[in-house]
Amino acid sequence: MERQSFANVWDALEDTPQEAASMSMRSSLLIAVEQRVRGWNVTQAKAAKRLAITQPRLNDLLRGRIANFSLDALINLAALAGLVVRLDIADAA
Repeated sequence: MERQSFANVWDALEDTPQEAASMSMRSSLLIAVEQRVRGWNVTQAKAAKRLAITQPRLNDLLRGRIANFSLDALINLAALAGLVVRLDIADAA
């Protein structure tokens, strides 16, 4: 069996490069928002209110349930959490 190497886990898990890129961006955003929220040291109810989402939705975020969040939703949550999202575009290798 030939050994394969991947740039990140999503390249190995997803069927297409497009899906891998989307999941990579979504996971980076989810982690950043989750870390910001945990840094607030407030109750989930207060954090959910700050992000304008329900407490169950916040619980999904804090548990890393990435399938429940679109890229757009995560960008909006990042902005509400006081984060700036930048996109880096480069030529394919």
